[in-house]
Order: sequence, then structure tokens, then C-alpha cells
Amino acid sequence: MRVDRRWAARLALVAGTAALLVLLVFAGIRSIALVGVGVAGLAATAAGLWWVLAHTGMLRVLALMLATATPVVVLVLYAIAGLLWVVLVSLALWTLAVFTGRSALAPHTEPARAPERPVAPPRRPFLIMNPRSGGGKVGRFHLAEQARALGAEVVELDPAQPQDVAELARRAADEGADLLGVAGGDGTQALVAGVAAAHDVPFVVICAGTRNHFAMDLGLDREDPSACLQALTDGVELRIDLGFIDVGQPTAEGQGRVFVNNASFGAYASVVQSPAYRDDKARTILQMLPDLLTHHSGPGLKVRTDAVSIDGPQAVLVSNNPYRMGDPAGLGRRDRLDSGVLGVLGVTVDNAVQAASMLRGRRGPGLTSIAVPEVVIEADAPAVPAGVDGEALTVPTPVRCWIEPGALRVRLPRHRPGTPRGKPPMDWRRVRRLALTVGRTAAGRTPTDQHRPVRSPARESDRSAPAGP
Repeated sequence: MRVDRRWAARLALVAGTAALLVLLVFAGIRSIALVGVGVAGLAATAAGLWWVLAHTGMLRVLALMLATATPVVVLVLYAIAGLLWVVLVSLALWTLAVFTGRSALAPHTEPARAPERPVAPPRRPFLIMNPRSGGGKVGRFHLAEQARALGAEVVELDPAQPQDVAELARRAADEGADLLGVAGGDGTQALVAGVAAAHDVPFVVICAGTRNHFAMDLGLDREDPSACLQALTDGVELRIDLGFIDVGQPTAEGQGRVFVNNASFGAYASVVQSPAYRDDKARTILQMLPDLLTHHSGPGLKVRTDAVSIDGPQAVLVSNNPYRMGDPAGLGRRDRLDSGVLGVLGVTVDNAVQAASMLRGRRGPGLTSIAVPEVVIEADAPAVPAGVDGEALTVPTPVRCWIEPGALRVRLPRHRPGTPRGKPPMDWRRVRRLALTVGRTAAGRTPTDQHRPVRSPARESDRSAPAGP
């Protein structure tokens, strides 16, 4: 344990105590009322947002007024009482306490990474590039020209003539390509990744899409897609997991379709099926969500695993490895891509009270988060809409999703930004124990660690290193 972690924990305790003292000293007994008004305001705002999404007409207008006016009313009440500055100072101190406390609890060592090995440049790399993806990044960064200069065979898709990218990759692998890659969105990445996994050839990601979630979790430079091409000359290779969804018919590579990010079911998946969605996303969502959220339309879902069942969720997200839940700054990120389990997130909100309880995050009763190797989504309909890495599909029920550990060989540039380390959820008890630790402990271990047996270097090296890229 390093000294800076102890001092961060002490700063967290001091800031948290100061936040409470500011309220008590300058507001006295009214501090209880201040906290109560703030909590009630948050709950009312959350309830108002729920009514905006779940209703139409005048009720939606009134709910929008409630959601926007409540924070203003709370601030006005604080100002009338002459305590607005007290609340703001206390809130700032509390924010500092939580930030430093979570920093103190974060591991002081770098997170373990998936085992990676240096590899020789490929002899016959084959790359597929979508010129329209990401607003034209392929042309803007001259990706095709750079790849050809490095010896790659490049196929640029013609927007006027749709092509089967999986078949293009399959044919290239059969003809001897020793690396497959895609410059495009996550949906295209997933199709070619499935072919690469089936042929056991490495796969390279060129982040030329719009969001590039897969590239983000691989630690690639999303601002400069051309940097991904360094994997062709100075690359390392590692193995990651792939998610699969049963689409009712076998693919050329076997049963199931690959997803590199996630498969979604329920409200969002139903909305993206609408032909109007791509032309006017906001209007389509506001028109369709009320009936979907109140179960007046859309299939009724049930999520089933070996350990947990979720009845009647409005939305289900099944991800290739779990997304972060305890770190608001890291939502949408995955710490690992080789954990061997799916992340399953179910949202069940039937009224304004449950909507307000969502403020508790993963502890809220309307949110279920589990990690399992396989999940089945059942429905009261023979088929359900699904969004698979952003692509709209309709799949027969029941829908089985599973994970194949280490299915894909990924080729990455040796030098890349990497993924930011997530912070653990706040735990005041652990922060207090850390803050009260005196002096350095032997070999950098906490007092609790000193009672544990020390592994010999030989035994330590025998352990497989868990990690994400």
C-alpha cells in the first residue's frame, strides 16, 4: 500500500466530515430539512422523467414541467432560506470526499491484462473497408492507401451495390489470407470477427465507425483510425471472448450469430425496428416508448439463467463480458473482454416510485445485473425484435445467448492508449480502515494482507493472468 492511498483516504474522511459539519454549523436543525428537500427534489425529477417517457398528451407536458421546474424550485427554497451557499459548499465537499475515497480504494497496481505475445507481420492480410462508415473516415484518413502500402489486400465496399461482408471474409480466408480486418462499424466488425474465429486467423479492428465501442474496450486510438494499421507491422496478439445469439438458423460458421458488444431486447430493440427511427430518432422514441414501457404493446419478456429469473422487464441488455456498473464515468465500458461470462442487465420499471428508486443505481429494485455464461430470453410471442451490435433483427423465441471464451485472436498495435482503469464503488468502512492505517506495511501489504500466506515466485508464475485488453 502506498502512502498516497492512505492520504487520499484521510482526505476523503476529512472532506466528508466537513460536508456534514458545514450543514450542522450553519444550518443547525434545518440541515435535516435541507437534505430532505434535496432528496425529495431528486425523486420528483426522476418521477417526472418517467411520466414523460411513459405517457403522451397533456400528462407528458405536465410531467416535463415537473421534471424541469423541480430543481429550480429546490434551489429557490435554499436561496430564500439564505442557505444556498451552505448547500453548494457541502455538496462540493461531499463530491470531493467521494472522488478521493474511490481513488483511495482503487488498486494501486496496474490492472492485469490479457496475456499478449509479439507476432510477426502477416503475409497476406485482407481488409474490408466501408467508405460511408463514421461519416467517411476511410477516405478522410486515407486508410485504404495506407493499408495497401503495407501489403494488405483491401476491398472497399460499394454503397450502391450491397455486398455480403461475411462471404467476402470467408472467401479470403479460404484462399489463404492469414489476417482479416474491418474498417467500419461494430456490426460489420462482428460479422467478420465470426469468420476469423471460425478459421482461427487473427482479426484486426480499424476504428472507422461512429462510436467504435469495441475498439474503445480494446484500448485502441479512436481519434486516429490509421494508428490501428500499426498492427500489421508492429503488433501483438491476444485472445478474447465472443458472444453468440441463436438467430434460429445456422450460419456458415455454425450455430448462432456473433456479437462483439451486445444484444438488446425489449423497448429499445422494438423502437429501432421502426422504419421511421433512422429518419427521426427522437420523435420515434417519444411516440413508441409509452406503449412499450406500460406493456400495452411489444412482447412480454422473461429472462432465465441457472441462478436468476427476471419477469416482465421492459429492456434487457446481454453483453459480451459485463459493463461497468459502479463507475458512472465508465458506463458503457468493459474492464475485461476475457472473463468468460456474459453481462446481463434487466430493467423493470412499472411506476414513478420505481423510476425514482433507479437513483440508487445497481441497488435499485428495478435494475438487475448478473454475470453468467448463458442466458435464455423467453417471450409471449413466437419472435421478438433484437438489436445485435446496432443491427435490427427479428429472432425466434426462446432466444439463447452464450459466450465462447477465447474464441477470437485479436491483433493490436503494440503501442496503443489502453483502457482507463475503473474506480470501485464508495465504501466508507474500507476508507476509514485505510485512513487509520499507520506506517508502511511490509512488502506493500495492508495489515489484513500480512496474515495471508506469501506465495513463492514460482507458484505465483503458475497462475494464469486474468484480464481484459
